[in-house]
Amino acid sequence: MKILMVLTSHDALGDTGKKTGFWLEELAAPYFRFKDAGAEIVLASPAGGQPPLDPKSNEPDFQTDDTHRFEADDAAKAQLAETVELKSVRPNDFDAVFYPGGHGPLWDLAEDRDSIGLIETALRADIPVALVCHAPGVLRHVTSPDGQPLVKGRTVTGFTNGEEDGVGLTDIVPFLVEDELIKLGGDYSKGPDWASYVVRDGILITGQNPNSSAEAATALIDLLQKA
Repeated sequence: MKILMVLTSHDALGDTGKKTGFWLEELAAPYFRFKDAGAEIVLASPAGGQPPLDPKSNEPDFQTDDTHRFEADDAAKAQLAETVELKSVRPNDFDAVFYPGGHGPLWDLAEDRDSIGLIETALRADIPVALVCHAPGVLRHVTSPDGQPLVKGRTVTGFTNGEEDGVGLTDIVPFLVEDELIKLGGDYSKGPDWASYVVRDGILITGQNPNSSAEAATALIDLLQKA
């Protein structure tokens, strides 16, 4: 079992002067679910090398057993420091693709042609794709073979408008994930803000928020093991 995890390379939180990037729990929880299931993991990002960590995600209030485990794992941190360039990735080399969120993906991965092509190629080759929190926004330009938005008519979830309002970034982000998925024709649903909520539509898995990352990873593993 070989799983590709795609991380953002974007570190600027709009014009606020603050930093963003990927959310640590959304990398760490799936990373160890996959490792513990015996998977080989490859980390990729548009720029390659060390992707930017959203500093807020490593504050005490947002640390978890998984983030502590990641911070203590020298091999995991070394792998993170040397992500491969996304443009070099061949989807057919993998059994599944997983996108952690954080706000960064809204700026780069949502517009990145390599990311868009990766997801389109993977799904058309029956390779499962899972995305959590803000990462479902990366689907905004991904299309089905008929040219329609990929999410049109599909069951999806992602970071809610209420959650974005709760972190005070509604007017900062380039688009709201919930609004975008609905605009594209997705059958969007959500659970309570900040509670784990994951939906699956065929080989497409989406999770609502950071707390959904472990459940989304488990759903992906279950899908692969039943294939």
